[in-house]
Amino acid sequence: MHHDDHDHDLGLAHDLQIMERMVQRRRALKWFAGAGTVALVAGCGSGSGDAETDVTTTATAMPTPSPTPTPSATATSTSSATTGCVLNATETAGPYPADGTNSSSGSTSNVLTATGIVRSDIRASFLGSTTAATGVQVTLTLTLVDVNQSCAPLAGYAIYLWHCDREGHYSLYTAAAESYLRGVQVTDSNGQVTFTTIFPGCYDGRWPHIHFEVFSSLANALGGRYATLTSQLALPSSTCATVYADTATYPSSASNFARVALSSDNVFGDNTTAQNTQMTPSFTGTPTAGYAATAVIGLAR
Repeated sequence: MHHDDHDHDLGLAHDLQIMERMVQRRRALKWFAGAGTVALVAGCGSGSGDAETDVTTTATAMPTPSPTPTPSATATSTSSATTGCVLNATETAGPYPADGTNSSSGSTSNVLTATGIVRSDIRASFLGSTTAATGVQVTLTLTLVDVNQSCAPLAGYAIYLWHCDREGHYSLYTAAAESYLRGVQVTDSNGQVTFTTIFPGCYDGRWPHIHFEVFSSLANALGGRYATLTSQLALPSSTCATVYADTATYPSSASNFARVALSSDNVFGDNTTAQNTQMTPSFTGTPTAGYAATAVIGLAR
């Protein structure tokens, strides 16, 4: 199946260069405009046989956020001298975030405002259906750190995590009756959250991945539209090959995976080596016993 390419966020530095050229062109008129950002939700891909034509971006008024920490414009993406953490790349949320930023079949999905979204085990649906997503179990621990403060842990932040099921379908969209594989957790004093989930499938045109958004507080997460970072995790190649060898559980993933590469992926392909290394979780375990995975998320506060 064909999947649309993702536009990659070029960052604040690029925005400022564009603004500077605009000011120079209009100097005679003494024109000046404040900086603003518009988030464009790009296509992310779906499971085999899924169409993306019903997913559209909607212009929804942004609520006024509470005064909570936001990333610094002066943050660097260089390694820390102590632990080597880097600033995570900002990535597209894709067409299936269910965070209130887009619509599917004319309806806006915002699972962040739904009762029950704060949970550690995200394998079962919790809106209407109670169906549990099946596949190889993964216990994923994420550690959120401040790259501007020697990789100090960030407590009290909320992380919203979502991904496709073993067949490449996303709940609330291409698996419209389900709400599984979505959840929010709040970082503890070590900056950590843990999710129990399954290993996502590989669909055509994308490297296997997990989506996440970081919010500066649980209140902001549950209010929706306050994310300070939207990014993705790249699943390690060796683990993908091992998991997808079970074609009974992951029927199309092995063939799809054989046609993709991290270096040419339209999300991860333009990241630095250090960013992709950090954004690829470390896995231990087996498909039968399940996996434990860990990853660091670098944020500039």
